[in-house]
Amino acid sequence: MTVNFFGVQGFGQVGGVRKTDQTGGPQKTEKSEAGKSTSFASALQGATEMQATTSTQDTERAARVQALKEQVANGSYQPDLDRVASSLLKFLVEEG
Repeated sequence: MTVNFFGVQGFGQVGGVRKTDQTGGPQKTEKSEAGKSTSFASALQGATEMQATTSTQDTERAARVQALKEQVANGSYQPDLDRVASSLLKFLVEEG
């Protein structure tokens, strides 16, 4: 089933409905159902792995931020002044 909206054809096959040819049999599709489920499963697995990696990175970042907050609070934080100056110079050159 396709939808024709303002002369633009959109929305291909909807749900589990298959187009039939003139003889009443189902038309062959380019991709098999197994191929679709395999690609979806691999995409889902990739997204799950990405989420796990991001979660680990967020946890590590939160721990680092907490440690820096404690150092600032007790006065023991000593930033690398050369790195700070370098970053400021890069920023000023880009703005100029």
